[in-house]
This record gives sequence, structure tokens and C-alpha cells, in this order.
Amino acid sequence: MEYDEKLVRFRQAHLNPFNKQGVRSKGDQDANEAVADLPHRDVSPDSYHCTERVMDLGLAEDHFSRPEGLILASDIQQLQQAIEECKQMILELPEHSERQKDAVVRLIHLRLKLQELKDPNEDEPNIQILLEHRFFKEKSKSVKQTCDKCSAIIWGLIQTWYTCTGCYYRCHSKCLNLITKSCVRSKVSHQAEYELNICPETGLDSQDYRCTECRAPVSLRAVPSEARQCDYTGQYYCSNCHWNDLAVIPARVIHNWDFEPRKVSRCTMRYLALMVGRPVLKLRETNPLLFNYVEELVEIRKLRQDILLMKPYFITCKEAMEARLLLQLQDRQHFVENDEMYSLQDLIDINSGRLGCSLTEIHTTFAKHIKLDCERCQAKGFVCELCKEGDVLFPFDSHTSVCQDCSAVFHRDCYYDNSTTCPKCARLNLRKHVVVQKPSPDALE
Repeated sequence: MEYDEKLVRFRQAHLNPFNKQGVRSKGDQDANEAVADLPHRDVSPDSYHCTERVMDLGLAEDHFSRPEGLILASDIQQLQQAIEECKQMILELPEHSERQKDAVVRLIHLRLKLQELKDPNEDEPNIQILLEHRFFKEKSKSVKQTCDKCSAIIWGLIQTWYTCTGCYYRCHSKCLNLITKSCVRSKVSHQAEYELNICPETGLDSQDYRCTECRAPVSLRAVPSEARQCDYTGQYYCSNCHWNDLAVIPARVIHNWDFEPRKVSRCTMRYLALMVGRPVLKLRETNPLLFNYVEELVEIRKLRQDILLMKPYFITCKEAMEARLLLQLQDRQHFVENDEMYSLQDLIDINSGRLGCSLTEIHTTFAKHIKLDCERCQAKGFVCELCKEGDVLFPFDSHTSVCQDCSAVFHRDCYYDNSTTCPKCARLNLRKHVVVQKPSPDALE
């Protein structure tokens, strides 16, 4: 009987937290009251008693209620419904509020959970974030790639592999934790500039005879590993970090107009690939003499200057805005902002002749709209005030000159032959002088 008594006392002391009927509203006082003369087998939830202290389960609080905004889902259908509810919640909450930010975070977690449930047999997650890399698991099984970490072939049929969406770094799933180099795109975002010194070599001794990237021992005698120089950074790498990839070096282009590809490391190759379209080269400051020796650069600069003069016409023209003429330069947005900055891709296309042809065609289309197709743009032309003869002039015409002060347009010959000041500037100065000398109504009183 001792066993039965101990069992009943154990059951009485450990109440069922899901059965609230066995809890009295008076708290500890009712829990300590003794209920006598009851058979052990007929103990009801209302008659639990114990001479010892009953465990405080805190059942006065509803621990099993659904918190505000919490969405529980266990299968794909419930997750999809929860995602729609979370979207609606985000639209209803005040903008830029903390609750809306929390709802956005919940939406991201729900979508990641849905993605994991759609691939229940996969052991590795679909997304991995490491050293600012954002790796996505590749679904392609037939494409043969090379791992950027171990330099081995990735067999898609039997191996899992990842690709960084920022710098396109590829590696096996087993090599993810061995990566030591951060994502190149972060460097492009924080420090978008080129090394403009040609192959700035400092020697293997400055690197302690180790690879710049992975710190593996290297030497020029290939013992224990071959030291390979990157022509862009001037530093030495091992064979795992330098695959003898070829790339155009920006410093050689700017200083020597040399477009011959040179051997670079894998990291440099990815960096140059991400930077190739960024307009960060200011040729007039870096090498102004380059325009004296490269005729194509002079032609491109003149076309860009004309496009900048055409831009005000398109901004104020309804037909040009509807036709979206400026979008023809959307791949080279810096062409409609200034005429000084160039990207490495611009210089490569100038050297090959592709940019000159395409930009000349766009220039012709723009000029045709302003001078022939659009009456509103034609009405914004100028008449030479020096000779008062000839056709309507536009600032981008090849035989015109523009006053730097008032932007008036004249024939080039008339402008340089005229020894007096610009007629429009003289008229504006006279008008200001008259306004200053004219007495105010308060002074007359």
C-alpha cells in the first residue's frame, strides 16, 4: 500500500497544466486544504490534495494564447495562407513603424520556411550567408563547374554546390566553411575605384613568401607551390587563387592605351568584372594628354557634350518624354549626367569602334527630333543676333558658338569676328541697370 499512497501523492503534487478545472481560484490556500476519506482510485481533479507545497504553475496567466501577429503553420498550404495574411498585415500597419518592420521580418522567415518545406529531402539549406557572400544552392545538375576554393571540378549530379549572387563565387557545399575571402561586391560597394599604378609590385619578401589570399607558402621556383603574379595588384598568389585568367588592366589602358589582356588572380578577375561598367575614370585628371593622341576619344567627348546640350530640350518636351528618347542611353546613364566620367567598358568599346557607331546613331536621332520632327523644340532655337541672317541655330550645331554667360547661340565666325560683347549680355546688363536706378514707390513718398 505504500506504493499506491506515494503514486497518489505524486499525481496530486504534479497537476496537469492543460486541465484548468482542477485549479481553485483561491490560489495556494485552497491548494493546501486536505480532502479526507476518499478512495485512492476515485480521486477527482477537484479533490487533489497534498501535504507538501503544490507546484506553482502560474496558470492564472494564459500561456497558450496566440500572441498578436503570430502566425503558426506547419504545411505548405498553411504557410501560403500565412504569407498572404502577413502581406495584408504589412499593408494595414503604419508605414515605417516598428510593428511593420517586425511583420516584414516574419514574412521573410515564412518564405524561407516555405522554401525549405518544398525541398524536404535536401539536407543543406538553400541560402547560406558567409563573409558577406550570399550563397544560393544551384539546381542545375548537368553543368560542369570548377570550385573556386579547392580548384576541383564540381560534379552536379552527385555533389551539392553553391553560387554567390554578388560576386558569382562557386564552391562545393563542403568548401563553404573553408572560405576566407569576403565577397568582392562589398568592396565594390564601399570602395569603387581602380588601382591606377601599373603592376605595383612589392616583392615576395613583403608577403612573407606566402599567398596574398590564402597565406599558403609560395616561391618563384614552384617549391612548395608556384607563385603567380597578378598584373593588376602586383601581388603574388598560389595556383589555387590564381588560375591565369586574363583581363584588361585599367591602369595600362589609361596610361598607355593598351588593351592587351594580362594574367590576374581569381579575386581580381571578379572585381574587374563587377567594376567594368562603373563610371569611375576621370581621364582629364588622370591623363589629359590622352585626348591629344586618341582621335576617337575627342569624337566621343564632342558627342557627349552635344547630348548634354540636347537634354534640356527633351526634359521640357512632352513628345520626347512620351517617346522616352533618353532611355536609349539607359545602359550608359552617366552620358546624360556629365562628359567627364568614363567606365572601363566605355574605353574598351571606344577602342573597338562600337561606342562611336552607336553614339553617332543616337546623336542623329536626337537631333532629328529637335530640328525636324518636333515643332515645340524647333521654337526653342536661336537666331544669330550679330548677323541676323541664316537658319535657326541650336547649341549642338557644329558651326555655332555658345556664350558662356547667357547661353545665347551665334554663328561661330560671327562670334569670333565680333570684338564687342555679346548682344544678349549687354541687353540683360542694361535692364538690370535700369531697374537699379528706377526709384521705388516708398522713396517717392
